[in-house]
Amino acid sequence: MREIEEIRTGIGFDVHRLENGRKLVLGGITIPFEKGLLGHSDADVLVHALMDALLGAASMGDIGMHFPDTEDRYRDISSIKLLKHVTDIIREKGYHICNADVIVMAQQPKISGFTKEIKEKLAEAMGIKESSLNIKGTTTEKLGIIGKGEGIAAEAACLLIKYRSTNQSLR
Repeated sequence: MREIEEIRTGIGFDVHRLENGRKLVLGGITIPFEKGLLGHSDADVLVHALMDALLGAASMGDIGMHFPDTEDRYRDISSIKLLKHVTDIIREKGYHICNADVIVMAQQPKISGFTKEIKEKLAEAMGIKESSLNIKGTTTEKLGIIGKGEGIAAEAACLLIKYRSTNQSLR
């Protein structure tokens, strides 16, 4: 049995405005809807919140630090590509992703019919089991910018574990 060196939690949050003329990407999949999220990349709030939770748990800053919106190479990029990179750098620091829980806040569209496909996409990108992910949606009961249908937000929490190296002396 491996000895745990440390356990870390992280949280992430993101919100983007809904605009006509853009596709709606949530959790790496395109969801049929008359509006999409406005942003420098594909504006996938679900993945952005998840990446910030992972980076926060590892004390590695945030997505703005790693993928600044001032760099053209990130314009319209798939957030799933960025998630794969974040997962790689988390692993390079010795962390294992134990689980992640994400909530999408949107008056419309309802995401319940898409959560299985989102979990499959995220698990593949992160190299973890689907059972290590939970995706859920909620409305804001028509309150605020979310409730008025002007935007979508997401919040994520995750747990990272680092195991003590067998080559390390015990302290």
